[in-house]
Amino acid sequence: MKEQFIGVTPEQFQDFNQLPLEGTFQMVNLLKFKVHVEETGTSGAEAYTEYMKAVTPFFQESKAKIVYIGKPLFTLIGPQNTKEWDKILIVEYASKEAFLKMISNQGYPKALRSRALEDSRLILCTS
Repeated sequence: MKEQFIGVTPEQFQDFNQLPLEGTFQMVNLLKFKVHVEETGTSGAEAYTEYMKAVTPFFQESKAKIVYIGKPLFTLIGPQNTKEWDKILIVEYASKEAFLKMISNQGYPKALRSRALEDSRLILCTS
């Protein structure tokens, strides 16, 4: 069975926190939704929509902005006849400090995100 990744490990968090990152950056989210979420009786896609509604005030407070959100349709280069990801989301953050403050906020709805996902990747990018 393929290893799945839903949340950040303490080591990854520490490594990110120590990065010499200045200014804006983007996070590419590759998302694979659960078919069914036991706790809510909904699909993972529906549960992720709830997460996005709940996280919007946190995005606004941290001055984060959604750069792109879309559904992958076809793989031109890569494994054929597989659908690895259900959605791709790119979010731009004003600073590392703003991002860390946002995700460390006691009310941040990380459990909603985790509940919706079967697998994910969160990839830091800069221009």
